[in-house]
Amino acid sequence: MDNAFIILVVVIALALAFDYINGVHDTANAVATVVSTNVLPGRTAVLLAAGCNFVGAFVGVGVAKTIGGDIADPRSITQLVVASALLGAIFWNLLTWYYGIPSSSSHALIGGLVGAVWCHRVVHGAGSGTAIWELITSKGVLLTLKALVLSPLCGLLGGFVLMVTLIWLVRRLRPTTVNRGFRALQLGSAGFMAFAHGSNDAQKAMGIITLALASYAASQGNAVGDMNVPLWVVISCATAMALGTATGGWRIMKTMGHRIIKLRPINGFAAETAAAVVILLATWLKAPVSTTHVISSSIMGVGASKRVSAVRWGVAQSMLVAWVLTIPISAAVSALTYLVLHFILG
Repeated sequence: MDNAFIILVVVIALALAFDYINGVHDTANAVATVVSTNVLPGRTAVLLAAGCNFVGAFVGVGVAKTIGGDIADPRSITQLVVASALLGAIFWNLLTWYYGIPSSSSHALIGGLVGAVWCHRVVHGAGSGTAIWELITSKGVLLTLKALVLSPLCGLLGGFVLMVTLIWLVRRLRPTTVNRGFRALQLGSAGFMAFAHGSNDAQKAMGIITLALASYAASQGNAVGDMNVPLWVVISCATAMALGTATGGWRIMKTMGHRIIKLRPINGFAAETAAAVVILLATWLKAPVSTTHVISSSIMGVGASKRVSAVRWGVAQSMLVAWVLTIPISAAVSALTYLVLHFILG
C-alpha cells in the first residue's frame, strides 16, 4: 500500500471527523430556539435535528463542488494541503465550542483551505503576494466572501420582517392562543431549520473529500473529471453530521437560546423560518454559508423587532469578533500545520 493512499485514507477520516464536529458545534443552530422556548426537551429536539440534518444532506452537491473545485485546482495541491486545512478548521471549531462561542465551521474550513494552499504554493516557489491574490480572486473564495457578508444581513432583515408581519397578523388574538399555536408551529420550523442546515453544511465535508480524491487521482497520473461527488461520500458525510448533531452542542445552545434575547414560541418560529429560507437559497446558489451566522442574525432581527434594547448587543459583539477572526486564524493554523507536516514528511 503506497504512502499516497494511506494519506488519502487519513484525509477522509479527518474530513468525517470535521463533519462530526461540525454537527456537534452546530446543533444549536437548529434546536436552540425550540429548547429555550420549552417546546421540546433537549434530547428530543436534538434527535429531531439529527434526522432532518441527515435528510437535508441529500438535497444536492452544488456547495460541495464549490468547495472541491472552485477554490483550488486539485491538480495543483497535495493530500498534505487538504489534511492541513482540515486540522486548522477542527482546531478553531473545538476552541470556539469549548468557550461556547457560536462561530462558522464553514468559514473555518474555507480559511483553513486558503491558508494551506497559500503555504503550499509559497513553499514550492510562488511569491506570497501572487499566491494569495490568486486564491482570494478564485471563484469559490469570492462566492464565499460575498455570502459571508450578505447571508447574515439577509438573516437579520428576514427575522425582523417576518416577526413584524407575525405580530401584525396575531394582534387581535389572546396571548395564550398565540403561544399555544406557535408552540405547534415551532416543531415544523425547527425541523425546517435542521433540514436547511444539513443541505448546506454536510456538503462542505463532501467537497473536501471530493477534492482529496481528485488530488490523489492527479498524483497517480489519472485525469481529473468534473468533480462529481460519489454516492458513498454523500452517505458517509450525511451520517457523520447527523451523529455529531445527535451528540448535542449544549455550550453553544445556551448562548443562542438564552443570551441573545429572551425567546417565546412566536420568536423562535420567526427566527428559524427566516434563517432556513436564507440557507436554502444559498444552497440553491451553490454558496457555502455559515448557518451559525444566519440563525444568530435572524434571532437578533427578531429581537430588534420588539425594540433595539431587547437584543443583548454585548453578546452579539463577542460573536462578531469570533466571526471576523475565524478565517484568518484557521488560515494561519493550517499554514503552520502544513509547514510542520511538510518538514516531517518531506
